[in-house]
Amino acid sequence: MSLKVVEDVSQLIAKTPLIKLHHLSETAGCQVYAKVEGFNPGNSAKDRTALYIIEQAEQRGHLKKGDTIIEATSGNMGFSIAMICNIKGYNCLLTVKDNVSKEKLSMLKAMNAKIILCPSNVDSSHPESYYNKAKSLSIEINDSYYLNQNYSIENSEAHYQSTGPEIWNQTDGKITHFICPASTCGTLVGCGRYLKEKNPEVKIIGVDGYGSILQEFHIEKSFDKNKIAVRKVEGLGKDIIGANYDRSIINEFIKVTDKDSALQARKLCKDEGLFAGHSSGSSCQALEQKKDQLSFLDFVVLLFPDHGSRYLSKIYNDSWMEEQGYIIKKSLEMA
Repeated sequence: MSLKVVEDVSQLIAKTPLIKLHHLSETAGCQVYAKVEGFNPGNSAKDRTALYIIEQAEQRGHLKKGDTIIEATSGNMGFSIAMICNIKGYNCLLTVKDNVSKEKLSMLKAMNAKIILCPSNVDSSHPESYYNKAKSLSIEINDSYYLNQNYSIENSEAHYQSTGPEIWNQTDGKITHFICPASTCGTLVGCGRYLKEKNPEVKIIGVDGYGSILQEFHIEKSFDKNKIAVRKVEGLGKDIIGANYDRSIINEFIKVTDKDSALQARKLCKDEGLFAGHSSGSSCQALEQKKDQLSFLDFVVLLFPDHGSRYLSKIYNDSWMEEQGYIIKKSLEMA
């Protein structure tokens, strides 16, 4: 394998590995692989989304050096935007929920992003929600551009153009199930659309969290706002339905708990040697809940959105896990 010189880190985005999960393959009774997006330079799948949306805006003449890029983010998208802004000469302003991990906040600050914390316990329509705060700032600030990943279909297009083809090629077209944590639905739908174009029989499965509306909306075509609740898994689930959701692509949603997701992420370290994020554990838990419907002929790909280093103060901190009641006090063993 030859090493090549790149002009900047943005050229390292994409072409992430597909890694066999031996313990999960044995448990599920079929071939299970992980698309590990933590290998992107910004350590998450959002590198692809941020770069694609920014470059599309540049091509349309909406951005010039010195402009301010604004986004509402749970942290990963923000880091990717800030990284690319530093390379391209833009300012970065992010609205972030106040329950984001300390690691993500520190990383955003290290990348020179300006951060505005917004309450996590308000409705999406509230003026102080991180969605509306970002929108209002984009109106108030001159020479600014709101990426708006929730309502920009370029979010899913980024994954249609890169992640989906990579998965298809890496599996030699053998993939039968794609399991992906869902929030904006950009990764889920973008990959899903490409994979279904290649083989309509591929099952596209979204992973949702309790307190989110995605599964309910997918089944009922409506949702009860009273069921919306704060979730501990960052970047999993949603309290709005954005433009990237596409019912025709998604076969089903599987709902998982915050606790199971955390325990599965920690188990990945022990069983597979993979240090992945909280929502990667959500993918593993969805597989656990789906395994009885799988056969030995199936080829399952789990999407692991980000790296475990962003959760050192949360799921990889025993004290935090004990406080949540996820592990027994002073016990280092996972349930």
